[in-house]
Amino acid sequence: MTMRTTLGGTLRALWHARSGVAYIEFAYTFPVVLAMGTYGIEATNLAMAHTQISQVAMSLADNTSRIGQDSALSTTQFREADVNDSFGASVLQAGRFKIATRGRIILSSLEQNASGGQWIHWQRCTGALAISSSYGVQGTGKTGTAFLGMGPTGNRIQAPANNAVMFVEVFYNYEPVISTSLFGTPQLHYTAAFVVRDERDLTGPKEGSDYVGIYNPAPAAAKKTC
Repeated sequence: MTMRTTLGGTLRALWHARSGVAYIEFAYTFPVVLAMGTYGIEATNLAMAHTQISQVAMSLADNTSRIGQDSALSTTQFREADVNDSFGASVLQAGRFKIATRGRIILSSLEQNASGGQWIHWQRCTGALAISSSYGVQGTGKTGTAFLGMGPTGNRIQAPANNAVMFVEVFYNYEPVISTSLFGTPQLHYTAAFVVRDERDLTGPKEGSDYVGIYNPAPAAAKKTC
């Protein structure tokens, strides 16, 4: 048997061999499958972040509009402790999205001023993200009627007479689970608003020359000022 015959037989055997076809096909398709899987995981996580942050805003506005609803008092008092408890519940609801370190929650009491205009009577914040409300800070609209309410132009929320609207904004800097090259680190921003459900004392105690709207009886709770 010559070397040429041996080499020819080997080449024919390799030509007809099929034992490695699956491995070759897998090698060709693996990068595509990996890319699709990676994209799908990141897209799912981003969608979950949107849902969770929007639900945090909705729940906080709803909860703070109900506080004191079952009280026997003729008018209920909204307290700094109520703010802190509500913020704590929001942080727990956000769960793994770590809104306390990567986000900002802003709670505003939108009311009518003495002229019938819209007014942000008080505002409280929590979260490490340094950002202000997109629609006004505490004290905006205290006098006059120039301030038209909170929310985007064309869809502003306005408080009814003798009542308040709990307006919530939640900001969150998205944290990718795989890579920033897919969707980057977008800043999510959601709002929610609920009219206060009970007969709430909107005036509150007087501090200096202003009635601050929120009570803080002893033992005093920390103020989550913005």
